[in-house]
Amino acid sequence: MNETEQKVYNILDSLNIEYKRYEHQPVYTIEDASKLNINIPGTLCKNLFLRNNKGNTHYLVIIEDSKRVNLKSLSEQINSSSLSFASEERLDKYLGLKPGSVSPFGLINDINKEVIVLIDKDVAASDIVSFHPNVNTCTIGLSYSDFEKFVNWHENKLYTIYVN
Repeated sequence: MNETEQKVYNILDSLNIEYKRYEHQPVYTIEDASKLNINIPGTLCKNLFLRNNKGNTHYLVIIEDSKRVNLKSLSEQINSSSLSFASEERLDKYLGLKPGSVSPFGLINDINKEVIVLIDKDVAASDIVSFHPNVNTCTIGLSYSDFEKFVNWHENKLYTIYVN
């Protein structure tokens, strides 16, 4: 276990958040994750790091792994200029992460609390949600209420969105 991953567990432990850890081979996409031969209970989540047209607002979009986001529709829903995927440089700058390990736990590296978290209503209705702990060699599951506790602790803005 590396320092990046351990930092996540230290914070979760300090918040009294229970989680279950599932170790696996590195996965870079949802397709890779679907090929794993392990049973991870709850909702597996896809995390997208987006920016607005001006590049002055960044969003972490969390949806069920089977869903696809229509960026035009999402930008209208949140009253934003057009949205696009943020660059690797922005991902590193704001969340301290690399492609393939995008996770809401990257918020711990968002010192200025600039990233806005957008979570799909179906994920918010889940009992258990699963994310990478900032590395793509394992997944952790935790209750949605504990996940929300983590985001609120870090004080990033959190909004529910509707993705079909």
